[in-house]
Amino acid sequence: MSDSSPLPPVRLHPEAELARDALSTPLLARAARLARWAGEDTRVDAGGGLVEEQLSAAASELALTGEDAAAYASEAWRVAVDTGLVEIVDEEAGTVTAGEDLALLTGSPQEVLAVWLTALETVLADASVPDLDDLVDAMDDGGEVDFASLDWDPQAEQEFLDGVLGNLYLLTVSEDGPGDGPVPLPALAASMIVPSDMGEPTNDVLEQVSDAMMRLDDQFRVLEPVGIVEYQPVDEALMADADEEPATAVDDTDVSRYGMVRLTPLGLYGLRSRLLEAGIAAPAVGDLADKGADVLLDGTSSFPAAAAQAETEQWLDRREPLAAARELLTAARGGDRGAPLRRLRCQQALSLVGMAAEPALREVLDDSELGGLARVWLAERGFPDVPAPSEDLVFWLTVDTIAAQLAAEGNSDELRGLVEGLAQQHGGFFAAAWKVDHPATADVLEAMGRLHPDKRVAKEARKAAFKARSQQGG
Repeated sequence: MSDSSPLPPVRLHPEAELARDALSTPLLARAARLARWAGEDTRVDAGGGLVEEQLSAAASELALTGEDAAAYASEAWRVAVDTGLVEIVDEEAGTVTAGEDLALLTGSPQEVLAVWLTALETVLADASVPDLDDLVDAMDDGGEVDFASLDWDPQAEQEFLDGVLGNLYLLTVSEDGPGDGPVPLPALAASMIVPSDMGEPTNDVLEQVSDAMMRLDDQFRVLEPVGIVEYQPVDEALMADADEEPATAVDDTDVSRYGMVRLTPLGLYGLRSRLLEAGIAAPAVGDLADKGADVLLDGTSSFPAAAAQAETEQWLDRREPLAAARELLTAARGGDRGAPLRRLRCQQALSLVGMAAEPALREVLDDSELGGLARVWLAERGFPDVPAPSEDLVFWLTVDTIAAQLAAEGNSDELRGLVEGLAQQHGGFFAAAWKVDHPATADVLEAMGRLHPDKRVAKEARKAAFKARSQQGG
């Protein structure tokens, strides 16, 4: 995931709800139960883990059975120690006591989530470690791990997992992504392996994707108990030997057999916290609700439309409608490059205010920058006595609108259609448009020349842009 452009804002669940989710995750629930179970007779080894003879008792306390019961109990104990739910009293004697942080699990949502985030870091570190059997095989006579024989680079492995989770976060928060739906594991693996400019992947690249899928299958199995993801593992039949006959008939076209993963609401919260900790801008809807209108309009300028509306709705909920409309209009003024998009966001925000905004719009009818916007708003809602705009105002508003669309969407199909329609409806558009006293006039005309499919019209637009730039002294 690149951090060169701002991420779309995430819609987080309320912290109280997230805290309840955190407390109910299997791993944290087990860690808390063991912290309350531990007593004077509990003993740990030099690494802080439960001594082997007490693992079966811990597993029984957690009602765990089967061959993995001791491993799950050991993992829960390690999380309890790492999160401060358990404290080691005497390392030499191996005695423990309940940690001060155990009380945080009955505290505020923020305190609960802080404990869960620490647990998450422990599990993420574990997910990047090779299988225990592989580690044992790679130990030399001195008890040190030979990383070279493992073909494992700890830092590279952690960066790979961080990158995968970053891409999963981006897919989840993007408006054109799956949203709450699961992501196929092959697509997630390919996002880390296949170059964006590659057409048909080579066999070598496809093999790398397959290897990455198997790594991720192991890692997501480790991550699911801490509540960051919901995971449907890779169908084990796919990993069987080619000569073996499958036990049941399988559907080779069913993509879910290759693994499906979905970030939970708690996972979104956790990954956003990690992104912020890493210095990456990861906005959340509601961040701007207590800020001024200037911050709102600038902040939502890079938001997708639905997220911008959700943010604006929260901002408006905290304000009296007429006062909010006046504040928005004041913030929309300006001749800087960002001003047209601010006015577009202002117009969209005012559409949510309702009829109570009428006095604020009438107050700016004579304003050179807001008068066109005000007339459109009043006329669309059927208010009487809306003065007709002058020709100069119509052209100024047209340039401002196209400049805003360029800033918001770039060379989109919608803007291309707008440009074609303008040139078709107004035969003398370019002859008049270059004279418009707007800072973005030349840029808009150049864009129209770039976007219009008719070479003759495009040339006319470029000529008008040259005249506008000469008039502006640029």
